[in-house]
Amino acid sequence: MAKATYKDAGVDLDLYADAMARLPRLLRRTHTPRVLPLEGGFAGLFQLDFASSLFARRYQDPVLVACTDGVGTKLKVAAAIGIHNTVGIDLVAMSVNDAICCGAEPLFFLDYVAMPKDDPPLLEQLVEGISAGCVESDCALLGGETAILPDVYAPGDYDLAGFCVGVVSRKHAIDGTAIAPGDVVLGLASTGLHSNGYSLARKIAFEIAGLRTDTEVEELGRTVGEAMLTPTRIYARPIRQVLTHYRVKNVVHGIAHITGGGLHENLVRIVPEGARIVIDRGSWPVPAIFSWLERLGDVEQAEMDRVFNMGVGMVLVVSPHFANSIRSQLTDAGVENWTIGRVEEGPRSVVWKE
Repeated sequence: MAKATYKDAGVDLDLYADAMARLPRLLRRTHTPRVLPLEGGFAGLFQLDFASSLFARRYQDPVLVACTDGVGTKLKVAAAIGIHNTVGIDLVAMSVNDAICCGAEPLFFLDYVAMPKDDPPLLEQLVEGISAGCVESDCALLGGETAILPDVYAPGDYDLAGFCVGVVSRKHAIDGTAIAPGDVVLGLASTGLHSNGYSLARKIAFEIAGLRTDTEVEELGRTVGEAMLTPTRIYARPIRQVLTHYRVKNVVHGIAHITGGGLHENLVRIVPEGARIVIDRGSWPVPAIFSWLERLGDVEQAEMDRVFNMGVGMVLVVSPHFANSIRSQLTDAGVENWTIGRVEEGPRSVVWKE
C-alpha cells in the first residue's frame, strides 16, 4: 500500500514554495521606510511614525482605522476571461476606499488568497494586481496568506479577501456629524460597475441575454468581459490631497463610498438627525454599462439605484464655501466630478429629486 502524501491530498509543497518565491518583489515595491524588515517573519512590522524628524507625522491623539472586504463574483468574470492581474486592484480599492471615508491615511494592507490547488503563475498575477493597488493607494502591502483548500473550492475557482489599516488624528476624523443644511453634495466618477452587483450583471449578460465574455458590444465600445473587468477606482490619493490642502477643519463634513446599496443606502449611513440629502437625478452622466444592463434585463430604475453605483463611486458632503475649490482639485487630480445634490433641513434621509 502506497504511503499517503500531502501532494496526493491536493497540496503540493514544492509548488507552494515556488509561488511564495514569486511574491517578495511585489511586496517590496509597496514598502516605505515605515515598513521594518523582518524576512521570514510570522507578521509584518509597520512604524506608525517616522523616526526621522524630517518626515515625522506627529499624529495628535491618533486613531487606527480598520476595514475589510472582498471582490465578490467579479472573480467569476476574471476566471472566464483568464485575466487575473486586475481583480487585486479591486480588492485594495474596496477596503482603502472605505478607510478614506473616515479621513484616514491608509498605512498598510494584508491579503488572503484561497485556491483549490497550488498555481504559482495565477497567484503571481493576483498579487501583481494587489501590489499595483497598494502603490496607487500609497499603502504598504505588509503581508498576507495563501490557503490551498482542495475540498472547499472547485477547480478554476479562487477567492480574495483584503484588510486595510489606516490612521487619523481624532480631531480630523470624519463621521458625518458635521453635515448640515446648506452643504453641497459632490459625486466622484466611478469607472463602471466597480465590484458590486455582479451577481445581477452576470445573470443579465450571460443567462438572460446569452452573451459571452468576448461578445463585442457597440454601445460599450468593447467586449462584455472587458467592460465588466474594469478595475474599481481608488480614491485615496485625490481625497487625501483635498483633506490635507486646507488648514481649517470644517471643510469636508462627510464621505461615503458607494458600493452595494447604491447612493441611497450608503449615503444615509452618514446623515445626522435633522438633515436630509437631496440627490438631483440627471445631474451626472450615467455610464453606458448601466443603461445597457437596465435595458437588457428590463430592470426597474429603483432596482438599478439600489444595486449599482450608477456612475458615482464616492460622495463628498462639503461646506458650500469650499465646494468649487474642492471640485477643481479633484479635476486636477484626474477625477471627474459633479455637484449632484445638497443638504436640507428635515428628517434624516436621502431623497431623489427627478
